[in-house]
Amino acid sequence: MTISARAHYACLAMVELAIRQNEGSVVTIREITDRHDIPGPFLVQILRTLRSAGWVESTRGSQGGYRLGVDPETISVLEIAEMVGCQESGCRTDAAPTPAGELLQEIWAEAAEASRSVLAATRLSDLVERSRHGQETMFYI
Repeated sequence: MTISARAHYACLAMVELAIRQNEGSVVTIREITDRHDIPGPFLVQILRTLRSAGWVESTRGSQGGYRLGVDPETISVLEIAEMVGCQESGCRTDAAPTPAGELLQEIWAEAAEASRSVLAATRLSDLVERSRHGQETMFYI
């Protein structure tokens, strides 16, 4: 599975919203872009997609912004990535199949399934908990 910049940024935005969920205030796009160095127009598109999924709520106006609309325990990193269009990508070749090539295809499929399993098992709430324990700079997808 290839993780796109769009999926990475969507996860960063969701983690930021989840971390700040209990503050009771909205998070502005500027706060997210400044903290995570995400291009603003790109983030707006991502947040629209997440809002249409019902995961993010928005408030308009000068005091407007975004907040998480769901329990972080209910969303996996895989679901976020798939919502914003992260697609499965395997290693494909046009070469005639050989025994070694078929074995490699099996390995690539196993690696893709292993990555999907890790992403599916990791909840948004897990990332929030990790960040609260000083591992924010160790956040990898």
